[in-house]
Amino acid sequence: MELFFMKQLNYLSIMIKIVLLGGGNVAYHLTNALLQNNAVQVIQLYNRSLEKINCFKNSALITDDLSELKDADIYILAVSDNAIAELSSALNLKNKLVVHTSGSMAMDELKSISNKGVFYLLQTFSKDRKIDFSNIPVCIEAETEKDLLLLETLAKSISKNYYRINSNQRKSLHVAAVFVNNFVNHLYHIGHEICAENKIPFEILLPLIKETANKITTLSPLEAQTGPAIRNDTKTIEKHKEMLTKNQKEIYTLFTQSICNTYGEKL
Repeated sequence: MELFFMKQLNYLSIMIKIVLLGGGNVAYHLTNALLQNNAVQVIQLYNRSLEKINCFKNSALITDDLSELKDADIYILAVSDNAIAELSSALNLKNKLVVHTSGSMAMDELKSISNKGVFYLLQTFSKDRKIDFSNIPVCIEAETEKDLLLLETLAKSISKNYYRINSNQRKSLHVAAVFVNNFVNHLYHIGHEICAENKIPFEILLPLIKETANKITTLSPLEAQTGPAIRNDTKTIEKHKEMLTKNQKEIYTLFTQSICNTYGEKL
């Protein structure tokens, strides 16, 4: 038992060699984070367009040729969901660990002959906005315990939060993330449009937006709900609808009805 424990410690203490494939927002931010990480060595970056990864040419080898991929411990596919199967099937990396970074795709979407895994960063990434990786939840999955330990080591080297999440859980998590991030951001856009149309500075809403986000760190969303729908203020609701465009009105009505259904109210 002691010998096994020592072998495990030695395995986890090695510097992890990384090849990262992709040139989008996730690839860009993850590459930056890994290049600043003393626990890993980014030995190569791949993208079919060198222009997108050219900014890293002084920090790592770059290539647009899959046949030139170097030997590494982990090959991270930070590409679009639609590209995972095609790109992974083109990799001849037997006995190597290949992982994708998708929230919605199962681990078996990887079609390579390699060992398979997932390294999903639960965060929204915009290229020009700096990200603090230390608080990003990292969701990992792998076929073997050995590969899970390797991914745990990688996750812990960039973040304080990592979770073993299987493919079915991750799909559900990704749907939840779409609601709390993508849909909420679209609602910010609608609010911005309404403000702009009426010559109101959008920053007036920022304290409200921040308090709404902060409040659910101490209250459940169910407890935190306020507004005309939960109060069943039908006169206010109808006045709001009269002010909105067709698309805005449809969204407003759908959300209002959902809130009423949740709290047992009828419009």
